[in-house]
Amino acid sequence: MTTVKVKFRPSTVKDRPGTIVYVVTHRRLVRQITTGYKVFPHEWDEEHSKPIPSDNNSRMDIINQTTQRLHLDMARLDEIIKRFESQCRSYSSDNVVMEFRRTGEENTFFNFMENVIARLRQLNQIGTARNYRAALGSFKRFWDNGDIPIEAIDHVMMEDYQAYLTSTGVVPNSTSFYTRILRAVYNRAVEQGLTTDRRPFRTVFTGTEKTLKRAVSVSDIRRIRDLNLSHRPNLESARDLFLFLFLCRGMSFIDAAFLKKTDIQNGVLTYRRHKTGQLLHIKVIKQMEEIIDRYSNKESPYLLPVITHPGKDERRQYETALRRVNKSLKVIAEMVKLPVTLTTYVTRHAWATIAKSKNIPVNIISDALGHNSVTTTQIYLASIDSSIIDYANEQVVNGL
Repeated sequence: MTTVKVKFRPSTVKDRPGTIVYVVTHRRLVRQITTGYKVFPHEWDEEHSKPIPSDNNSRMDIINQTTQRLHLDMARLDEIIKRFESQCRSYSSDNVVMEFRRTGEENTFFNFMENVIARLRQLNQIGTARNYRAALGSFKRFWDNGDIPIEAIDHVMMEDYQAYLTSTGVVPNSTSFYTRILRAVYNRAVEQGLTTDRRPFRTVFTGTEKTLKRAVSVSDIRRIRDLNLSHRPNLESARDLFLFLFLCRGMSFIDAAFLKKTDIQNGVLTYRRHKTGQLLHIKVIKQMEEIIDRYSNKESPYLLPVITHPGKDERRQYETALRRVNKSLKVIAEMVKLPVTLTTYVTRHAWATIAKSKNIPVNIISDALGHNSVTTTQIYLASIDSSIIDYANEQVVNGL
């Protein structure tokens, strides 16, 4: 007699979701299958061993998807056990687990990566999940004849993929972006014991090349600030949000979008970076106050007019606003004849570049940007402005 039970293992870390596991027992030999499905304790029905439908819209899809996958997995385990029984063969719990893993979709790369993406969304790492989705889409277009067993991925396939990207006009840094993500997913599969490490990425490009600068100068910022946009409110609000990000030391748009009025206490704005969780403090200066006062809405808990309907799919509101603002910034860049594409992200590079030009130490710039290490800041500053190098070259060749 073989039994399979669905169990919930709470996380040892407070406020983190636990893991759903399958416990397979045959002739008193117990084996466990750890799934990639994660739910919080309040989302689990211990009596009926199943997830509880969530009232949280952002979690509802995850819970429904998890429930569906549990049904499919249990049906597959039942089929495996019935097949072993009908064959009148001697088998163990280990055989059931091995067969489940061998026949499971988790042993194909695309489906495994889908599970990784679902996990990232579950952890609310939406931006990272979107990047993984882009890499998966690219790899699927390359491999247009169905899914790939994880163990089939080798360095020849990755070299072919890199050649495919080059042939379609993808620049080296984008190629590296995709392959680094695929490598991260592959390494995760190796860690889970789904394949042995064949080091398939050892011969492809996973570094970075210096790119054209994305920063703008102080005079550029000043020209953007001084534009008369009173007759074009959409452009004006986009410009003001751009300036606010710059004044806040190149704050990320997602962090600004979710700032609340209560985040300002005693003239200091305190917020936690969405990307890293790092806590930052910014002195509220006059220029910041002017923008805040201009867009203050007494009915909203938010500081800026990005989330205009609190509590209603706020993530979608943020994404829509980001697209709208960047579209307006493109128009503004044309108006002031900027040589670079203007986006909300430019403020971060601009602040770092201007700080560097004023001889502010790199470690101070790193702390201001909320980087976890100075190395990250050095990458920011490495190729932002090549004018100094160009000047040095002129001095060298002038003597020819």
